[in-house]
Amino acid sequence: MESFQGSRDDISYQMGLIWSQVKEPVIVPMLRVSVFLCLAMSLMMLVERVYMGIVICLVKLFGRRPEKRYKWEPMKDDVELGNSSYPMVLVQVPMYNEREVYQLSIGAACGLSWPSDRIIIQVLDDSTNPTIKELVQMECSRWASKGVNIKYEVRDNRDGYKAGALKEGMKRNYVKQCDYVAIFDADFQPDPDFLWRTVPFLVNNPELALVQARWKFVNANECLMTRMQEMSLDYHFTVEQEVGSCTYAFFGFNGTAGVWRISALYESGGWNHRTTVEDMDLAVRASLRGWKFLYLPNLKVKNELPSTLNAYRFQQHRWSCGPANLFMKMFMEIMRNRKVSLYKKIYVIYSFFFVRKVVAHINTFMFYCIVLPATVVVPEVVVPKWGAVYIPSIITLLNAVGTPRSLHLLVFWILFENTMSLHRTKATIIGLLEGSRANEWIVTQKGKPPKSRFRIRIHHMLELLVGFYLFFCGCYDIMFGKNRYYIFLYIQSIAFFIMAFGYVGIFDPNS
Repeated sequence: MESFQGSRDDISYQMGLIWSQVKEPVIVPMLRVSVFLCLAMSLMMLVERVYMGIVICLVKLFGRRPEKRYKWEPMKDDVELGNSSYPMVLVQVPMYNEREVYQLSIGAACGLSWPSDRIIIQVLDDSTNPTIKELVQMECSRWASKGVNIKYEVRDNRDGYKAGALKEGMKRNYVKQCDYVAIFDADFQPDPDFLWRTVPFLVNNPELALVQARWKFVNANECLMTRMQEMSLDYHFTVEQEVGSCTYAFFGFNGTAGVWRISALYESGGWNHRTTVEDMDLAVRASLRGWKFLYLPNLKVKNELPSTLNAYRFQQHRWSCGPANLFMKMFMEIMRNRKVSLYKKIYVIYSFFFVRKVVAHINTFMFYCIVLPATVVVPEVVVPKWGAVYIPSIITLLNAVGTPRSLHLLVFWILFENTMSLHRTKATIIGLLEGSRANEWIVTQKGKPPKSRFRIRIHHMLELLVGFYLFFCGCYDIMFGKNRYYIFLYIQSIAFFIMAFGYVGIFDPNS
């Protein structure tokens, strides 16, 4: 027993000696550099949020409504021309094995109010399940029997996924007579007056290529995870899209609930599936050709948020990896472009891509989940209070502007976003380096999963490891530290453990 105790003490002494020899020359300098970089990125995020906050306040103060910035006149009947005075509108509804929502989405598209001979509903069905494909085709036939001009289109492959389907749909001969195309993903349900409120902007303003509506989440109250998503997305729609529309007439197309001028779509090169964000790709290319975009914050289209963790993770991988990958592919193209001003180039490269799509993900994880906890173990490196407390507090409060009803959930939102930042950071790095999963596309699951028995199983090992790391740093802070970060470290570690075991959102028995 004494020999065992002696050998254990010897190992502990050796480990302590190695740590003391490595810490000063290697660990401390590396951690100081990491702290400096993280503080610099935090300042970038803060300046970005404050700037957008000021702009949105000025927009609301001076009432810069879309109708004041762009000409808008309601569409009127012409006695001589009849319905031919109305532009021809194509409505595309791409779908893939959408058993839960295909009836709602097709019904909403067919229910759009517009002269019946001036609208074409195009259902682009990439379903691989024969039963679902037959159901979708029968639903299209049912609406066709009611006199709706609806086209059911399929293809023999899924090349390019959604972008490939949209591109294939635009090749049909009947599309040549159309002036505008409205796009709705399978879980989106526009109100009947959607076209009456959007198309007049395009008709009266030839410089506009896109009119984008806001999303309205019908299942935001389904669980805590959907409430957290609502907080993040409401900031995006309340602030980011509005600021881009008002100041630069540019923002990222959300891929659905928008109307494009078909000539602008063609001029910009059409749909391209080189990344998983074909919508953002098209928007950037159109902007570089001088086209302008308009966002309508008061026009809302109902849709569903993913309610299971796996569905949300797949969606976030696509939304984090795709923009980073597109940034790498388009950086030089943006720089060399001569049709847009230097000011707009800086906005697109620095603000739109670098700060929001790269820095925000990487800094959230690296600073609050890796670097800040590490300073507990290495007390020689100090993070100033303004960087550790004040900046994240201001950023969090500015984000809460989008969803005031959820102010009491801010702590949960912080923990959830910090935990998801690991997944987003990994996806961002894959996109920047164009890794093996850079073009991974998994359709977001719709509807509620079937009920299943409670099971204990590790779903995500990386989250588990980070949880143990934070828990260790919290224990070290209690015993030896002076930072008093242990409350945050313990709570955040619990959040990572919960994520690792998959106890977030509606339980999915298939995950």
